[in-house]
Amino acid sequence: MTHPIPVHRRLLFAVCGLAFTAATAFPAGATEDMIRVFMDHARILKLDRTVSKVIIGNAGVADVTIADPQTIVLTGKSYGTTNLVILDQAGDAIVDERILVSVDEANTVRVFKQIERSVYSCSPSCEKHVPTAAAKTP
Repeated sequence: MTHPIPVHRRLLFAVCGLAFTAATAFPAGATEDMIRVFMDHARILKLDRTVSKVIIGNAGVADVTIADPQTIVLTGKSYGTTNLVILDQAGDAIVDERILVSVDEANTVRVFKQIERSVYSCSPSCEKHVPTAAAKTP
C-alpha cells in the first residue's frame, strides 16, 4: 500500500531539488570566466576607455545599452549564454567576454511533475515563468 507524501515533505523535496539543480547546472569553474547577469535584471559595466561599438552575439539572450561613453548596461533577457564585444575608437576590443544569463535562484521554486518542470519566481508572490522562444529547447 502506498501512502501520499505530505505537503511539507513535497516542499522539502522541491527545495532539495532546487539546491541540487543549482549545484549541478554548470561544471566547476565553467562560470568563472563569464559575466553573469540574472534574467530580467541589469548589470552596469564601467569601462576605462570610450566606447565606439557594442556587439552582442544573441540579442534574444541579453541586451546592451550605452548609458554614457564609458558605461554599458547589460540586461538579461532569457536563459542561456552569448558573448559581448565592446570596441573603442581605434577598433580595439575593450571587452570580449562570454555572458551567462540565469535565473535568480534565491527567489525561484521548481515544481517537477513526472517529466514536466515548472519554474516560479517568488518575489514577493509566486508567478510561473513562461519560457521565451530563445529559452525553449526543441
